[in-house]
Amino acid sequence: MAEHLSYLRGWHGSVPSERDVQYQSENALVSSPEVFRADATHAGAVARLLFDFNTEFDTPGPGTDLLAARFARLLERDDVIVLLTGSDNNPTGFALLTLRPTPYYDGPLAQLEELYVRPELRDQGQGTALLQTAIRLIRERGGGEIHINVDEVDADARRFYERHGFVNVEPGADYRMLCYLRQL
Repeated sequence: MAEHLSYLRGWHGSVPSERDVQYQSENALVSSPEVFRADATHAGAVARLLFDFNTEFDTPGPGTDLLAARFARLLERDDVIVLLTGSDNNPTGFALLTLRPTPYYDGPLAQLEELYVRPELRDQGQGTALLQTAIRLIRERGGGEIHINVDEVDADARRFYERHGFVNVEPGADYRMLCYLRQL
C-alpha cells in the first residue's frame, strides 16, 4: 500500500486510460478529455487560468505573476494537486485540490479549491473529467471526503456538483451545511 501511495504522490503525466473512459452526463455519454497532473513547469499556465476564472466572476485576487510564483512553490508539494485538461502547451481547464490529514479517514480530506474550464469549452466534459479524476485520485490515496465551497447564487456550479453526488445536507439531516470564513 505504501508503495502505491508513493507512486500517487509522484504522479505526473496523463491519467492511464482516462482518455477513453465514458462518463454519463445529464443528456448523453461523452468521451472524457485527457486529464494530466500539473508540475512546476505549468505554474504560469495555471496562474493564467485562475486569473481568468477570478476575472470572469469579478473576484479580486493577485495578478498572474504573483499567482505563478505561488503555484511554482505549491506544485512542488505532495498535499497540493493541480489537474489540467487541454494540452501541455495550452491547458484549457484546471482543478486545484489541497489535502490535509483527518482523524476520520485513513487518507486525507480533500478541498477542491477551484475548478475552471474556459467558457467556450464548457459543456464538453472537461469539468466532469477533472472532477472524476480528482475523486479517483483522492479515493486511491485513502481519502473519504472532498469539500467544495460554492456560492449560493451560482446555480450552474451547484447543479454541476449535485449531478456528481455532492450535497449540502448531510445524510439524515434536514438542514444545510454552511461555510464560514474570516479574512486574516
